Amino acid sequence: MAEADLDAVHAVEKLAYTHPWTRKHLADSLTSGYPAVMLLGETLPGEAASPGRTDGRVLLGYLVAMPGVDEVHLLNITVAPAHQRQGWARFMLDALVLWSRGQGAQWLWLEVRQGNVPARALYESYGFVQVGLRRGYYPAGSFQREDAVVMSLSLAARGHGGEAP
Repeated sequence: MAEADLDAVHAVEKLAYTHPWTRKHLADSLTSGYPAVMLLGETLPGEAASPGRTDGRVLLGYLVAMPGVDEVHLLNITVAPAHQRQGWARFMLDALVLWSRGQGAQWLWLEVRQGNVPARALYESYGFVQVGLRRGYYPAGSFQREDAVVMSLSLAARGHGGEAP
């Protein structure tokens, strides 16, 4: 992901979430040097290329991570709504796990909205386990807050794709 991609990424972010990251959040992640990767695909018949793409491809999804000493924190993983439920999130998690291991990470961490049942099911099926709860972590509209479920995945104890070795 580069600065030139931020408009397209932010457009998907706004479609995917009721409380999306701002364009500034995305830009700050790039400025900080966090790994930010886009998943691009060929357009299907009747499908338009993503805004700003001169190569005619479509933005399927993206992720932003933050490496630490022996861990990686998944800050954002998003699949464009039109491409959800096609295995792209799992594909991006596979890539992140491989990259994280290459960086020497032993753990992968994330927070997910407590009410985001599909995402939690994906993470659990992948091998993430709940290790905590952050009360009032996410905005939920009308001056309300939603709890975040903190999850982790041991990279040392898991095989590729979240499967046991």
